Amino acid sequence: MIAIENSIDGGVTVAQDALATIPGLRIVGEYLVPVRFVLVAKPGTRMENINVVSGHPVAYGQCRAWLDDQIPRHRHLPATSNVQAAADLFDSEKGIDAAIAPPGIEEHYDVEVLAEGIAENPDAVTRFVLVSRTVPVGEPTGADKTSLVVELPEDRAGSLLELLEQFATRGVNLTLLASRPIGDRMGRYRFVIDAEGHIKDERVADALLGVKRFSPHVVFLGSYPARIASPQRHTPSTTTTPSATPATGCAGY
Repeated sequence: MIAIENSIDGGVTVAQDALATIPGLRIVGEYLVPVRFVLVAKPGTRMENINVVSGHPVAYGQCRAWLDDQIPRHRHLPATSNVQAAADLFDSEKGIDAAIAPPGIEEHYDVEVLAEGIAENPDAVTRFVLVSRTVPVGEPTGADKTSLVVELPEDRAGSLLELLEQFATRGVNLTLLASRPIGDRMGRYRFVIDAEGHIKDERVADALLGVKRFSPHVVFLGSYPARIASPQRHTPSTTTTPSATPATGCAGY
């Protein structure tokens, strides 16, 4: 189970890059989790004695306003996760006074909750995906999502538009479009894409075939039930198909 997207900070780039580059992976489900954070410390710690606060950088960014207001002199020590930040309280060499952690952490570590609800935006949500080794694709449910990674064939004007037209002309809505550098040279990007619908839906299958004809490298990450999905309306664009009209007017990455 990995975090892949946050409603405030956007995509979790490390997770997106891993899905794009590690072979044999398949997304089989997704979960939307409200963002809730508490500030914890070892028992007996007083707020006025806190100088170093540990937490994952994304979580810290969402709690920064509260921390600046309540502990203006603090400094941040990044952690690989918020659970790890709580565990690091007991590592004397790190010198951590308090940690940003998920609610309920006190059931697993001997820590005391100093403050609750410290995130700036109470409506923030993190999207997690359940990742497995490659398995057969399940049957459509009527409220599904398909994820894939696509590379543009070349860096030229209109190439990104041509990619997007593979979906638009078939009435397939995209819920995520994130660019990530491929890393071999400047100007080369891959795109992480979430599309409404299932690969066994005719319009989605047709769009993916168009993408495969267009792109030199496509990674299919899976079709799976969407936890929150808007009604999947089939409203194909009235424009001509990409094969009939060259894509222009949109700079390729």
